[in-house]
Amino acid sequence: MENLRTQDGKDEQLWKIARQRASFKKHLTTYLIMIVFFWLIWYFSGGSDDRSFIPWPLWAMVGWGFGLAFHYVNAYISPKGHAVEKEYEKLINEQKNKN
Repeated sequence: MENLRTQDGKDEQLWKIARQRASFKKHLTTYLIMIVFFWLIWYFSGGSDDRSFIPWPLWAMVGWGFGLAFHYVNAYISPKGHAVEKEYEKLINEQKNKN
């Protein structure tokens, strides 16, 4: 399969994967900073004194964490186009075996 090039001469598919991974790293950094900030707000507003309920920053961690997990899978485990390429190669191989 022919590798497409960007205007800068970069491999287009690798460039897309690199952008997805850089985007995930920014997302992870934002998540970590904000979660620490949320826990500090909770702690200094007296939340640590009341042990009768689940701390609200935990809900933010879990909810946002799911989104972060999906972002990770998209960036590192199954980059866009990877599944399509696998299926394409499979079809090509099946066609070659018929001939």
